[in-house]
Amino acid sequence: MHPTQARKVDHLRICLQEDVQSPQTTTGLEPYRFSHCCLPELDWGDIDISTAFLGYGLGAPLLISSMTGGTDLAHTINQRLARVAQHYGFAMGVGSQRVGLEHPHLMSTFQVRSQAPDILLLANLGAVQLNYGYGLDHYRRAVDRLQANALILHLNPLQEAVQTRGDTNFSGLLGKIEGLCTSLTVPVVVKEVGNGIAAPLVRRLMEAGVAAVDIAGAGGTSWARVESQRASDPIQRRLGQTFADWGIPTATAIVAARQVAPHLPLIASGGLRNGLEVAKAIALGADLVGLALPFLQAASESEDALSLLADSLVAEIKTVLFCTGQADLQGLRQPGILAKA
Repeated sequence: MHPTQARKVDHLRICLQEDVQSPQTTTGLEPYRFSHCCLPELDWGDIDISTAFLGYGLGAPLLISSMTGGTDLAHTINQRLARVAQHYGFAMGVGSQRVGLEHPHLMSTFQVRSQAPDILLLANLGAVQLNYGYGLDHYRRAVDRLQANALILHLNPLQEAVQTRGDTNFSGLLGKIEGLCTSLTVPVVVKEVGNGIAAPLVRRLMEAGVAAVDIAGAGGTSWARVESQRASDPIQRRLGQTFADWGIPTATAIVAARQVAPHLPLIASGGLRNGLEVAKAIALGADLVGLALPFLQAASESEDALSLLADSLVAEIKTVLFCTGQADLQGLRQPGILAKA
């Protein structure tokens, strides 16, 4: 098995079987509470949680965040996720497609268009690969092979620093990202992997032409912790434990990003686990909310478990709207709807 593929196998196993949550016990969303309305003057059946992102209509403000690919189990998981995304109108991202570009026979483990012809589908490659021999053609192929509507460029300096023989040359990337934004025919989304994007960088990415940002804050899966569990080198293992709770909490990152980029399409992810937290993220300024681990756990179990999760998330979001007296998602952003306790 190629080392990149072996890493994919390890990532799935560790995320599903080990404790990889950040020791940081908060996403920053916990202190926020919605103002309860006991007379909503609404019919539950009229509540609308549909939205649009990058010009694509969605049945709910949910993104199945980038997770996996490159193995037989990953193929099964991606197919299940795609069918649920199609049924509910969720957006979906796939895991890093690097292994599929380097070993084309594995690209089929990412390809889900046959299962989800209508969804907003996002391809995914690491931005750092621009410093390791990748050029425009590689990113274009990732999009084309997936028949994707947009490209995610993920930023993961801490993960690469902890990963054995990680790709740690991040110099000069912003200009190369700007070049991709100019040259690709699909929107480019820049995403962290769970340590947050600070407001000054959000502004610089926006100026570089990025179509959207996923702040992916701290408080959920710690990729430093994942890589620590994979590492055989004692220094790398210690690094992962030392920096397991590193990063900007999700709520902090959302608020700061929205302040510097009030009109930039914004995805919030990082430790969100239910529809109440999804609604809080939207109220704080997110346009779309990504969840990873809950979808991964359900998809590894069965399609019935996935459908139950999707139904639960939708019901939780609608319950927030119903009990705050709001008919649609935009109402969650009205002053006084959400406040810190």
